[in-house]
Amino acid sequence: MTITSEVGNVIAEMRRQVCELHTHLTQYELVIWTAGNVSARVPGRELMVIKPSGAEYDSLTPADMVVCDLYGNLVDGNLNPSSDTAAHAYVYRHMPEVGGVVHTHSTYATAWAARGEPIPCVLTMIADEFGGDIPVGPFALIGDDSIGRGIVETLRDSRSPAVLMRNHGPFTIGRTARDAVKAAVMVEDVARTVHISRQLGTAPPLDPADVTALFERYQNVYGQTAPSDIQETQR
Repeated sequence: MTITSEVGNVIAEMRRQVCELHTHLTQYELVIWTAGNVSARVPGRELMVIKPSGAEYDSLTPADMVVCDLYGNLVDGNLNPSSDTAAHAYVYRHMPEVGGVVHTHSTYATAWAARGEPIPCVLTMIADEFGGDIPVGPFALIGDDSIGRGIVETLRDSRSPAVLMRNHGPFTIGRTARDAVKAAVMVEDVARTVHISRQLGTAPPLDPADVTALFERYQNVYGQTAPSDIQETQR
């Protein structure tokens, strides 16, 4: 596949963004050593940008980020792609609304994955961000698209942007790579809080109607209104 100068400029910016987003994984202590990865879909192209395999976070540069097609084949870069590339690529092929995928081994979320137990929706924050329980996906071996298949099967009909892949760890998706990183940070935070709550006793789940109301508000009302939206409401 030939990368034109126009596409090359877009990819250069995405390499910068993906490299920068990896700093959040270490900032929030979601990974250790070389584990974990962030990827982003190249808009309008059957391409993705992803972290190279086995690369240490402290030494990552934008030039290290590799470009692959949506079947995991290397298109541009000097390093081998992440071992999770096939999983990310499968998600992009089958969930066109997804623009970013993140995988971490964050401690508390991975502990829930080891138990094979969904994180129950017992907090308004879980309702806001995940729209219900954070689901568990099937066990799958690393190396091909089996993990990607499990992610898609689990999240396709779910409001959650996170899945706990059994005996492995969390994967998160988002409209953008930044959204997926945010979901990775949030899933670890609520995993820790719910774990602590269980040490104190039983935490009752939120009513499903309240979960839906909270989710709809957070996703559609919370935050700042874009200028174009303001103009529309004033007409």
